[in-house]
Amino acid sequence: MEQLDQIAGILALTMGAAWASGINLYAAILMLGLMGTTGNIDLPPGLEILTDPMVLMAAGVMYAVEFFADKIPGVDTGWDSIHTFIRIPAGAMLAAGAVGDVTPALNLAAGIMGGGLAAATHATKAGSRALINTSPEPFSNWTASITEDVAVIGGLWTALNHPTLFLALMFVFIVLMIWLLPKLWRALKTVFRKIRGFFGAKEDPAASPSPAPPLETTVDKPSEHQPAPPDKT
Repeated sequence: MEQLDQIAGILALTMGAAWASGINLYAAILMLGLMGTTGNIDLPPGLEILTDPMVLMAAGVMYAVEFFADKIPGVDTGWDSIHTFIRIPAGAMLAAGAVGDVTPALNLAAGIMGGGLAAATHATKAGSRALINTSPEPFSNWTASITEDVAVIGGLWTALNHPTLFLALMFVFIVLMIWLLPKLWRALKTVFRKIRGFFGAKEDPAASPSPAPPLETTVDKPSEHQPAPPDKT
């Protein structure tokens, strides 16, 4: 039983780190590093670097920047676009480090699965925020951003303290994500189509057909069969 609990704990930490990275990478690093520094958890050797003061400082600064950028409509979508190239590989690295000192093959497998989960979570977040940005008011952005931060902190805490519960919740989340992603993609395609239609509403003068030339007026000539006018001389 103890061995099963240990496996569940490692699996929960691996999936939790990857899942949280796709939503808010800096909050995930900051929380894991602080909990490791304060002795609340024993981080595996691959994640002990998160307790380094320089890593914690960098994660704290970037979290503060993201905290404000993530609440400005339009800016949050640009921020998510840039972090497509950051969150996914970071999620793979955290997942690989979370499995501990194991074989290289298991590290690679954990990295592949962690990167895939981080990519799916990031796509769900970025797609949802892009749809939220179609609303002109900023309150929905603030609500979504705060909810994501709370979810990352609460999810990692659950993964570290109640790994079995976290794995059950993660299974439900993955099922909902598989159901939601196609709907998000179709909704985004509709939004982009409307945007293209809005900017393409004005006709291009070069593409518009040239006006037809005016009809030439012709003077009626006397018909050959009509009699010639009488000579007045």
